[in-house]
Amino acid sequence: MNPRKHSFPPVVDAHVRLLILGSLPGERSLAEQRYYAHPQNQFWRLVSAAIGQDITGLPYDKRLAALRHAHVGLWDVVASARRRGSTDAALEEVEAHDVAALAATLPELRAIAFNGGTAHRHGLRQLGAAATRYEILALPSSSPLHTIGFEAKRPAWAALARFLRD
Repeated sequence: MNPRKHSFPPVVDAHVRLLILGSLPGERSLAEQRYYAHPQNQFWRLVSAAIGQDITGLPYDKRLAALRHAHVGLWDVVASARRRGSTDAALEEVEAHDVAALAATLPELRAIAFNGGTAHRHGLRQLGAAATRYEILALPSSSPLHTIGFEAKRPAWAALARFLRD
């Protein structure tokens, strides 16, 4: 049987305006206990465009601090699941996070962006009626398995900046 894998705690504070939700960290991220640790994952490059600061070369804790400073939060829609490898297609026995409950604790939250189709599908179900309180965005996945190039993904990610302005 495939091993059960667990996601990380949310990276949020009371000033989060934009919450970016992935599905479940991949093998490299789980091994390193860091969001988006795989060197080919484009997340850090893409989110840099949204916050207007290149954070790709910063140590991990400084990247997270830069996201919080920009009012961006991170989490996953899947709390745990069985999965061989890192692909979302291999997720089995999914246990969801209570995304709606987390969102309700974020008084400045304006938008929820889903990093990829799996996160979007699961996240919308988890939000239920609460989804109407926020702008919902489905982003092209930052995963190296999502084969459209960085330049094709960048406009959708860069557009997140509008939720971060005063």
